[in-house]
Amino acid sequence: MKRKIFCIQYAIPIALLWFLSFHASAQTTTTSTVDSSIYERLNFLEEQASYHKSGDDHFMVVGLTTFGFMSNKTTNTLNGVSTASKTNTMADADRYEFSPMFLWRHEKKFLMEFEPSFNNNGLSVNWADISYFALPNLIVRMGYFVLPFGTYSKKQAAGWINKLATDPMGIATIPATDYGVEVEGGLPLGSMKMNYDLALTNGLQLMPDGTLSGGNIADNNNGKTFTGRLGILPFSNSCMELGVSGMFGNVGTPGTLQSNVSSNLYAFDFNFVKTFIPILVNIKSQYNIVNIGNANYISPVDSTQQYTFKNKSTSAFVQCAIRPTGIQALHDFELAGRYTMYNTPANSTWGANQHSFSIGLNYWLSWRSVVRFTYESYAATSTASTLLNAFTGNTNSNTLYLQFSIQL
Repeated sequence: MKRKIFCIQYAIPIALLWFLSFHASAQTTTTSTVDSSIYERLNFLEEQASYHKSGDDHFMVVGLTTFGFMSNKTTNTLNGVSTASKTNTMADADRYEFSPMFLWRHEKKFLMEFEPSFNNNGLSVNWADISYFALPNLIVRMGYFVLPFGTYSKKQAAGWINKLATDPMGIATIPATDYGVEVEGGLPLGSMKMNYDLALTNGLQLMPDGTLSGGNIADNNNGKTFTGRLGILPFSNSCMELGVSGMFGNVGTPGTLQSNVSSNLYAFDFNFVKTFIPILVNIKSQYNIVNIGNANYISPVDSTQQYTFKNKSTSAFVQCAIRPTGIQALHDFELAGRYTMYNTPANSTWGANQHSFSIGLNYWLSWRSVVRFTYESYAATSTASTLLNAFTGNTNSNTLYLQFSIQL
């Protein structure tokens, strides 16, 4: 699934970091729950690198692309009047992406990553950073990278990893990349394992309507934002991972009404992958809480007036995929379903209670290329302010996706 800036799909870079460091002993302490296809990708790239490369410096180009067709019908009801619209499009802006990824390793200690991306008729950068393998259980990263907040943006958003054609709303809305410094690694806890990922970055910025933006190379204030995630794998086979994340910092811009406003974000994630012969079960979920401090905002209706609201948002998704890997005639098929909710602040200009349900059938052409058919229903009830002319009534939509995605 194309990332709306968090196009990092960090499951791939983490695996590449592992093999490019020549199997540093961290591999036994930083294990996290991943799909079997990622292990296959790791082995393939390791063999390819050792065969084609020699010496202390290595350069590699990989990448991914996602392309598909979307058919949508949306109905909006406002003040008792309903209007409907239909859309049929190839390569819509939210789900088309072509992203090569450039990797350069210097000796055993340094790795540089750079991934440009062509999407929405323009070029952007998904991430650009350099990593230093300081210790077997410690990696230091600097540059433009994905924040360690939850697991979806960093490990699950890639088109060939995501089980459905869309991102879970709300979860994928929080700006996921930023400029700063990051440290990550893992430690054994007896038969269990734990991992940590901590970052200090420029931070998010509060916009005039109360929303957040991120990934800005220039900070809007003198404070920095701390983001961290701790994960624990309670079983010796690493089939389950539980994670908790936090993001804390000042988001206000000096000289504005919101100059001293700070934000506190929390995320809780769950990942379970295990084969119950002959079925592979893959369950993922994440719950986000976004709290932004009290602030006054300039009215979009009358610039001489101000308004305020409780700026709190919550979002969550739970997803399950099953694949009959042990049944020869069906082992290339996978059935997936996901429920998502996203509630934004009432009495703002963008408040709404939103829910969606997605179901999809995937056909794996290989362990890193997939064709997927997804149906998604969406319903929203506006809670935006009527005084600000922002109330939009009720919205319902039904969308079909036919999509192809490949990791190269």
